Amino acid sequence: MLEVRQVSKSYATPRGLLRILDNVSLSLSRGDAVAIMGPSGSGKSTLLYLLGALEPPTSGTVTLDGRNPFELSEKELAAFRNKQVGFVFQDHCLLPQCSVIENVLVPTLVTDARHGVEARARELVERVGLMDRMDHRPGELSGGEQQRVAMARALIREPLLLLCDEPTGNLDHQSAEAVATMLLDLHRNQRTILVVVTHNPELASRFPLRLALADGHLTKV
Repeated sequence: MLEVRQVSKSYATPRGLLRILDNVSLSLSRGDAVAIMGPSGSGKSTLLYLLGALEPPTSGTVTLDGRNPFELSEKELAAFRNKQVGFVFQDHCLLPQCSVIENVLVPTLVTDARHGVEARARELVERVGLMDRMDHRPGELSGGEQQRVAMARALIREPLLLLCDEPTGNLDHQSAEAVATMLLDLHRNQRTILVVVTHNPELASRFPLRLALADGHLTKV
């Protein structure tokens, strides 16, 4: 379960304290999927970074599977993120010198749990429809194909939480539809907690739970 309780996030600026999130609370269980919408600068990405333990809140708590990641040591936190959280970013963030299968395996390189990872990587590549492109590099793939590689990479360690920041933002309509369908299918198959932030109302409409972030507050749509 993901529990967000009274979380606020502020940054110091020359003009004073800038509050991005204001007492945000959210509770999600395995299998839940939520789309979060809001204007640029509303704090959607900031919230995603807090959920993924990339940034600590100014106040409040975030717990995943009963653990507060911000109470862990730096080494423990890195291991926690690697195992429990998968990230999909708008610009894919693939390693250009690596093949599809090598990119999918990247999160496994820092762990000793190597048994079966190559077989799982191949299974995920097959699920995202890229078996015939397994040895291709990112530069040889379309934008939609690169995003499918990113989704497979995010799921390689079977995370509890899957976070997506504008996953269809750089794609044409047809590619965006295909990526959205595949993302939701993978979520249902893996039973992750799926959180997507997006400007795309068509993508958001496919989610059972839709929230809006504005003026630091999170509300149901």
